[in-house]
Amino acid sequence: MAHVLIVDDDVDAATSLRALVASEHFTVSLAHSLAEARRQLALQRPDIVLLDLQLPDGSGLELFSSDPQLVARSEVVLVTGHASLDTSIQALRVGAADYLVKPIGMKQLQGVLSRYMRPAVLQAEVADLNDELARSGHFGSLWGRSPAMQRVYQQIARVAGTGITVFVTGESGTGKEVVAQTVHELSRRRKKPFLAVNCGAISPNLFESEIFGHEKGSFTGAERQHQGFFERASGGTLFLDEITEMPMELQVKLLRVLETGRFMRVGSTQAQETDVRVIAASNRPPMQAVAEGKLREDLYYRLNVFPIGLPPLRDRLSDVPLLAEQFLARIGEDEGTPRRFTPRALDRLSAYRWPGNVRELRNVVQRAYVMAMDEDIDEEWLPAADAQTPPPLVDAVPAQAAALLHDPAAGEQVVVPVGSSMAQAEKALILATLRHFHHHKERTAAVLGISLKTLYNRLKDYAAESGSASVAAPVEKPEPGPQPEAAAGDAEPAPEDVSAAALRERA
Repeated sequence: MAHVLIVDDDVDAATSLRALVASEHFTVSLAHSLAEARRQLALQRPDIVLLDLQLPDGSGLELFSSDPQLVARSEVVLVTGHASLDTSIQALRVGAADYLVKPIGMKQLQGVLSRYMRPAVLQAEVADLNDELARSGHFGSLWGRSPAMQRVYQQIARVAGTGITVFVTGESGTGKEVVAQTVHELSRRRKKPFLAVNCGAISPNLFESEIFGHEKGSFTGAERQHQGFFERASGGTLFLDEITEMPMELQVKLLRVLETGRFMRVGSTQAQETDVRVIAASNRPPMQAVAEGKLREDLYYRLNVFPIGLPPLRDRLSDVPLLAEQFLARIGEDEGTPRRFTPRALDRLSAYRWPGNVRELRNVVQRAYVMAMDEDIDEEWLPAADAQTPPPLVDAVPAQAAALLHDPAAGEQVVVPVGSSMAQAEKALILATLRHFHHHKERTAAVLGISLKTLYNRLKDYAAESGSASVAAPVEKPEPGPQPEAAAGDAEPAPEDVSAAALRERA
């Protein structure tokens, strides 16, 4: 039977907590000061330590200095009166597995106890992944041996065993969701759900209902009670992709959930406890989103406890052959006909800059597989490095934005005069890029590092401004063909369109 040590100077709170822990079939001992805690640690090594930060003879953190191996032998959970950014940083710094906010809710406590796992087990799993990385070049579902990716692996290994929030940034197609999945799979929450939510794919009118749920009759069409993502991900991990697309009024409520661990369904007056780890992601620089009013500054700092930045594929071109061969092997396995790249084909892939990142590489490998006539894939159907040189952009936008674009003496660039607004500069760049890619919106969004939904919204606004829909020309459809599974490499799977799913469920 696992043993729990509760360190809390509040005798009544500690006694109540002991009863709750004992009801979950753990043995329990109490300590009301640092001195008592040290004596209890010497008498019996606890499997879990519930450690209050405020003690009469000092901070609970002093226990780590007197016993440096505490987190290596026991799962430490900090107990605090407020879930502040400082608390999260303290938990990360000392290696604590999680933290609980007073008053401690039964659901949160049960979650911590049910997730108990010896620290040595997590350390052994990370060691196995590092051995596999050295042998075959992959760390879980992520592929690549470049120094930039090895830094990402180190960050994942450091943060996965904790319960703090993570903010993943990187261009579209770099693999942000795969990073979030890897963090979840290495965490103590791995047996509970991992839910991915694309914040840019949910209708603003349905957003609160989808995230927090709603009660029957709370609005027109609410014919039954609906569980939101926080309820469905209970005990697990909730991945909020494109967090900058979340409406500002919902960002306020999300911040409160992160700080209190409680939320309310739409139409309800009863707060509910939540036991969910949040991982957020954005394909635009977070501080730029804050400056543009797309992301609340207080929410950004609350999410950005542990940032992980993913490098674009052009900054790790040495990983391209490994990724391409992995995609090709997975496709060949699915199709029943294995194929291989010629050395010249791999050289061409490594010379390309990949504006669409790993997602673009996956699609190129799929197309090359389909077009190959035999088991060898040569460079015929692969993009050439010189194909990336853009044509002149002087006529890429309407007249009102043309002044921002092209200085003939400066080469291919978008020139923004001093005094231009951010909106004018953004409009000029978006429309120029759209014209360059012949109104192919998916490619345009990938190159700009924004979501397809964001691009459509911008084009709709520009069309309304000019009184014409010319900027929203029909999209050039991508080539048909089955898509390989993203788990084969560092590609980023597309989160489901939750709004559509919700509508089907309610129909």
